Amino acid sequence: MPLFRRRHLALLPALLTPPGLARAEDRFPSRSLRLVVPWPPGGGVDVLARLLQPALGAQLGQTVVIENIGGAAGRIGTQAAARATADGHTLLLANDTFAATEALAAPGAPALRHAFAPVSLAATAAQGVFTHPRSGLRSIRDFAEALRRRPGGLNIGIPGIGSSQHLTSELLLRAAGNLRAEHVPYRGGGPLLQDLLAGTIDAAVVTFAAAAQQATNGDLVALAVTSEARTPAFPAVPTAAESIAPGFVQPTWLGFFAPLGTPAAAIARLHAATLAALADAGVQERLRALGFEPAGLDGEQFGALFARTIATFSDIVAERGIVAES
Repeated sequence: MPLFRRRHLALLPALLTPPGLARAEDRFPSRSLRLVVPWPPGGGVDVLARLLQPALGAQLGQTVVIENIGGAAGRIGTQAAARATADGHTLLLANDTFAATEALAAPGAPALRHAFAPVSLAATAAQGVFTHPRSGLRSIRDFAEALRRRPGGLNIGIPGIGSSQHLTSELLLRAAGNLRAEHVPYRGGGPLLQDLLAGTIDAAVVTFAAAAQQATNGDLVALAVTSEARTPAFPAVPTAAESIAPGFVQPTWLGFFAPLGTPAAAIARLHAATLAALADAGVQERLRALGFEPAGLDGEQFGALFARTIATFSDIVAERGIVAES
């Protein structure tokens, strides 16, 4: 068949398509998007979701609706997102607790890492060690010394057993001299901070952004950050590495996932939209003011980071003999 005839035949499907009826993938997104946050309102993931929501919606030309589904260190919301139709209209915004719960799965719980396709790494941030002003702890060295005097005597609030904050706390305690503490689990960073503000618990490990405002107001005391360098928005707060745990670096990350089977074109569109939203000068200013650092890794790079984080957390789970809640 002559080449020109093949070319004409290739155009037939487009010519036969009724006017105004484009392919579904050409119309993506065709309706509002559901953004699942697997934590209650008030924690670091929720803070980031609400900060990005307007810019992401503007880039996609659709409303982005946030749905908070807390419980089981993020697993309940993650499972809900995994069950969604894989058409690109449902996204999961998760932090590295997703990696932590894969490293410390509850008995009988299914592995969820293979139920998703990574879309974009949105941001990184320091985890923060916080206390309340009445605790008597004025520095991270005070915190470590109190644990040495009373092994297990201080309690540390965490957003769930097996959360990234829990395993980061265990990594920090090991690096600071194999210290031990009692960890008190909560359903999320919001409820945890309410108890810390009330003085019900001694300290907490949460994403720094979740408690940044309370630290600025003096309602909480920021003792240390887990990042490699001090957070520019809070330069007086030392890193754990420079104070009690030389060489210790364990920041948190937050990123977007789509249910496995989401069309590649939709994932590419979502990744481009998140990059554009993160590039907005106003968004960047607000992110950095809260201690977030905009990222933007693509799905392949983000997936590699996800795998490395699971391996790091699996090591500390085995070494410290941590057991998941049923």
